[in-house]
Amino acid sequence: MGNATNIVWHDSKVTKEDRQILKKHKSAAVWFTGLSGSGKSTLTVAVEKELHQLGVHTYRLDGDNIRFGLNKDLGFSPEDRAENIRRIGEVTKLMVDAGLITLTAFISPYQKDRDKAREIIGEAEFIEVYVKCSLETCENRDPKGLYKKARAGEIKEFTGIDAPYEEPVNPELIIDTEKLSLAESVHTVIHYLLEKGFIPKTN
Repeated sequence: MGNATNIVWHDSKVTKEDRQILKKHKSAAVWFTGLSGSGKSTLTVAVEKELHQLGVHTYRLDGDNIRFGLNKDLGFSPEDRAENIRRIGEVTKLMVDAGLITLTAFISPYQKDRDKAREIIGEAEFIEVYVKCSLETCENRDPKGLYKKARAGEIKEFTGIDAPYEEPVNPELIIDTEKLSLAESVHTVIHYLLEKGFIPKTN
């Protein structure tokens, strides 16, 4: 890591601001974090659909999907989790530079790794969304059957069972999926983006 030599950064003649003007909205990273089964992926899918209908240019990055390709060489040790999030932070930075509202759904269990992603992407364009849900409810939902496997010892280093999840210290948004419906959760995210000026208000 970081050992590349004889490389030079080439600036573009088209800036991020130019791309934002063309798209008629700002770009940002909306970073959804929470336990497996908390509703991150479901929420990002729904938010992206709503943003698309509003004419907002988006892209969605999902934890499982990324591990099929870009990060298929990584496991779930703390070191691999850190590298997983570092790579996603760099990819998300490129997406934001391209002028997109980028939605990421990753457990990203460690505060230091989320802080690193914020540092990579930039404070002004990083929106941390804590998808809050108790372990008990997530385990009852268990949409992928992963908790059952983890309890049976078939999956090691599973977040919430034998690996920690560190709740965000000061997230921009908290979405409690035990209390809010999907529609209410989507509205909360869209309202935040409108109020903070990331997307334009329509009549």
